Amino acid sequence: MRRRLLLVEDDPTLRQALTFNLTREGYEVSAAADGEAALEAARSQRLDLVLLDVMLPGMSGVEVLRVLRREGVTTPVIILSAKGDEIDRVVGLKVGADDYVAKPFSRPELLARIEAVLRRQRRETDEPERREHLAFGNVRIDVARREVTVDDTPIHLTTKEFDLLSHMAATPGRIFTRDQLLARIWGYDYLGDGRTVDVHVSWLRGKLRGSAGHNYFRTVRGVGYAFAPQSA
Repeated sequence: MRRRLLLVEDDPTLRQALTFNLTREGYEVSAAADGEAALEAARSQRLDLVLLDVMLPGMSGVEVLRVLRREGVTTPVIILSAKGDEIDRVVGLKVGADDYVAKPFSRPELLARIEAVLRRQRRETDEPERREHLAFGNVRIDVARREVTVDDTPIHLTTKEFDLLSHMAATPGRIFTRDQLLARIWGYDYLGDGRTVDVHVSWLRGKLRGSAGHNYFRTVRGVGYAFAPQSA
């Protein structure tokens, strides 16, 4: 089945070129030129992914994303932003984007990012029993038994460390904000702040490093963290 994409881009030349290239790659592509049209399309169509430009006439791409997430639309979104607009990318990720691609970008880079997000989406919708055993390089996670080994040696994790690790490792590469992790692992009524996440990630980094020396947690400056296996 062809994956359905919504491309939101106000530049007609770029919109036409991207639509042509993505269609040639086997995607079914619909397009929108402004925020209002994007909202209407995202609400009414069954989509696998949205490519969302930040700079749109009227309603910005970030505001479009904010409205969609507030309305409960969970379709994966990749932000397209100019290379210097770091603040827009950071805000977009905090609001709920799954990734971003900085303009100008190459066709192979965009296709790789799209495929990575779609793969993560497929992993998230797999049957739960398929994710009871996770393996990344020298790290093995037995979700059902709540056991972790590094280089075949069991390591001790606190309850929160294990919950944090298993939650992030279930979707490698996905960027989580500190607020998302606090709400998911510690609960919405937790009175702490983002430093709690920072401390636990630091502990996990040390415990998982093992003989390979790989850092399994990528810091996304100003946003949060992503679980980053060696093959990512």
